Amino acid sequence: MADKQAANGENSTVAKPPPTPSPLRFSKFFQPNMRILVTGGAGFIGSHLVDRLMENEKNEVIVADNYFTGSKDNLKKWIGHPRFELIRHDVTEPLLIEVDQIYHLACPASPIFYKYNPVKTIKTNVIGTLNMLGLAKRVGARILLTSTSEVYGDPLVHPQDESYWGNVNPIGVRSCYDEGKRVAETLMFDYHRQHGIEIRVARIFNTYGPRMNIDDGRVVSNFIAQAVRGEPLTVQAPGTQTRSFCYVSDMVDGLIRLMEGESTGPINIGNPGEFTMLELAETVKEIINPDVEIIMVDNTPDDPRQRKPVITKAKELLGWEPKVKLRDGLPLMEEDFRLRLGKPRTN
Repeated sequence: MADKQAANGENSTVAKPPPTPSPLRFSKFFQPNMRILVTGGAGFIGSHLVDRLMENEKNEVIVADNYFTGSKDNLKKWIGHPRFELIRHDVTEPLLIEVDQIYHLACPASPIFYKYNPVKTIKTNVIGTLNMLGLAKRVGARILLTSTSEVYGDPLVHPQDESYWGNVNPIGVRSCYDEGKRVAETLMFDYHRQHGIEIRVARIFNTYGPRMNIDDGRVVSNFIAQAVRGEPLTVQAPGTQTRSFCYVSDMVDGLIRLMEGESTGPINIGNPGEFTMLELAETVKEIINPDVEIIMVDNTPDDPRQRKPVITKAKELLGWEPKVKLRDGLPLMEEDFRLRLGKPRTN
């Protein structure tokens, strides 16, 4: 049993404590802010995380982003704020700054982007994670990696808990992302065991909400954009494949709880409510535009047939579970998409 736990990264021994940060931290007159780096902070989930972190007046937030899939627009309300800093930086290059915590989100996360540049994607996952772990080691920071349910591949176990090792094609068109994140998790645990780095690993499942890229190839944004434009909803055959959708505010809450908690993870963060793609299309049609039709199109290779998290660990260790139901989250995303597409509701 101990071997099995160790194999899943649990109860692992810490080699040595991280170096102490600046001696100012121990001055009785100095009240330091928490300096937090968010890589990929101009992206969809990253920018919502920044919003939450900035609400706390004790936090100074530094965002590093190369805008490959993120946008400065997502952070416009913080630009110029004295506790906020934005750096155009690619994580595949080393970054030399002093921070207390690192949320490492940087990586193209939708098939359109990671298939467009698979080598960049794997470099971001591997070299980017190495660089961020090197930074954490140098300054004694705690680091959280947003890994993914894609580490489970096309699962042979349903639903998926954290002890499942996955079923991944190492040479497929999605492998740069799936295997890249698996290596990133390996690096996290090796730095933890060898160097005593404080790590946190979140395996995040499908997430949706405002600020998603409109044509990013992910199913919720596709359906909403199509419904708002009055185009047919394109369901990839056979339509019976399932996904679980977590609203972005719930996801951010889970990530912050994991960072602040005592568990290294990996911990699944996602919504266990499971929908087939046809059910999702019907729901979007009903809520947003009852006049659109639903059509079947060819599927992409290695598309997982089922995806549903077991969130027992998140409940027990973080006191976290999702609160926003799909039917409540979709209209909030619709509102954002209508604004950006310039398509106000007519009725």
